[in-house]
Amino acid sequence: MSDKIEKTDQEWREQLTPEQYHILRQKGTERPFSGEYWDVKAEGRYVCAACGSVLFESGTKFESGCGWPSFYDALPGTVEMTEDLSHGMRRVEVTCANCGGHLGHVFPDGPKPTGDRYCINSLSMKFIPNET
Repeated sequence: MSDKIEKTDQEWREQLTPEQYHILRQKGTERPFSGEYWDVKAEGRYVCAACGSVLFESGTKFESGCGWPSFYDALPGTVEMTEDLSHGMRRVEVTCANCGGHLGHVFPDGPKPTGDRYCINSLSMKFIPNET
């Protein structure tokens, strides 16, 4: 992966929509079942909405019933995970390894082969369908 992207708060505000800024830079969360990608089944890649880094392949996406796009694995080296103790909960936050944007959280209740469920905000990503 290339050097990490660093921008000022103002540069992020100018680049992102207010909703994307809230999720990616202020660690917000969209309402369940409201995001653009929670039920997308097309083949393609999911990239970071802030920097364009490829994060997830559609082959790892599954229907978890939680209302957010869910994946059982991220592409190697594309995300970082840190402990999140906000809102009185103990969770693991998932951020883009390239720009530090907040993507969502990962939980240990996913399917095989990893057993993980990456619960990701639609607004933190863009979907790029495979060319046919």
